[in-house]
Amino acid sequence: MKTFLPKTSEIKRAWYEADASKFTLGRLATRIATILRGKHKVTFTPHMDVGDFVVVKNAEKIKFTGRKLDQKQYYRFSGYPGGIYKKSLKERMEKEPEKVIRDAVYNMVDKNRLRKDIMRRLKVVKGDKHSFPITRNI
Repeated sequence: MKTFLPKTSEIKRAWYEADASKFTLGRLATRIATILRGKHKVTFTPHMDVGDFVVVKNAEKIKFTGRKLDQKQYYRFSGYPGGIYKKSLKERMEKEPEKVIRDAVYNMVDKNRLRKDIMRRLKVVKGDKHSFPITRNI
């Protein structure tokens, strides 16, 4: 029995839509990472990019458990002494809710050379409306 390897011309990509208001952040991020990577497909191959597109709507309505809004911190470092910056999840959700979801998914996708190409297929939208062609729902 031979191992099946899909050719890049044979890869068919579908568009999935996820409504963030129905999920908590971690549960949504794991589902999105699986679809972006292509692990839900029978033709999954670890060294190839066979995943689908994902559009996340209602990014500002995502749910959090416990007291994460107040306690979770995001850190940045400029590289200079005293150059550490931190923001709470609450501050970040007010200004940039799309980046919160994007960062959660980014950290769940495999850390390899395919990561940049995989993340290009993730589209996060603040409201209900978008212009992407959707074929399936998560």
